[in-house]
Amino acid sequence: MSTEEHQNGNVTENDETENLLLELAKANEEGISNEDIKKHMPDIPLTEITVIINKCLRNGTFELFKTKDNLLYKYKDPTKKTTVKGADSEEKVVYKIIEEAGNKGIWIRDIRYSSNLNMTQLNKVLKSLETKKLIKSVKSVSASKKKVYMLYDLEPDSTVTGGAWYQDQDFESEFVDVLSQQCHRFLVEKLEESTKTSEGPLLIRNRSYATASDVHKFISELGISKISLSIDDIESILYTVVLDNNAERIVAANGSYLYKATNRFLNSPGIVKTTCGVCPVAHRCADTGLINPKACTYLTDWLDQ
Repeated sequence: MSTEEHQNGNVTENDETENLLLELAKANEEGISNEDIKKHMPDIPLTEITVIINKCLRNGTFELFKTKDNLLYKYKDPTKKTTVKGADSEEKVVYKIIEEAGNKGIWIRDIRYSSNLNMTQLNKVLKSLETKKLIKSVKSVSASKKKVYMLYDLEPDSTVTGGAWYQDQDFESEFVDVLSQQCHRFLVEKLEESTKTSEGPLLIRNRSYATASDVHKFISELGISKISLSIDDIESILYTVVLDNNAERIVAANGSYLYKATNRFLNSPGIVKTTCGVCPVAHRCADTGLINPKACTYLTDWLDQ
């Protein structure tokens, strides 16, 4: 095979690989990770895939997003890209500034500072970009009277929306309380279940702990949440249970957290709740002398209640 034929063959194979990659990205609107690519395209060399990904990033077909645990490649609609190209210079500048802000968005004051546009011009540009569905405005929980701008297809960061615990900028305290109660209930049931075994105390102790994933599965199966909760959401709820002294948290060997319901203290005996139980000179109290039950005004008052 000649060098030219070999090169043409590679071009054809690369084109097929690129098409497969684009189809995979189109089918997953939230984006695809390197693990997703390996899973669906196991027979294609990693070096070839890397070259194609870099090409897609350069020509704007792919957008790169960073999550807490992963890098995601998201397909970018070429028609929207064309619309930006056809925009005037002011729209391109503002679009670029908003694009660089990512899913945390950017305030209009900062856009104005970076673009050097006056407010009349800037408002006109923002309205045009919103009409074309290239950008959107999102209310921020950190400042109720302010809104941030981000690209239309982006999912706002939890620092903007407040995450699962906010609805229309209002903190859902009742929802959090219900989740906290159910998380604690799961830990208590797991603790009780672990004590039913006749095996050694170490094994009983280990079985009494639960991961955030265990609790997340339990909460999901209950169906008490109308929105999809992440493991990180459950982790934050479990931490409130720990702060309320209803659970303890330890670090596992792999660096993750394990949770266990705590055994609550026994109720205080009745005598401790009486005046005598908290009296600082009870040890000097006797049948005779200045300090005695008959002369104690505190005891008399308590009995009269």
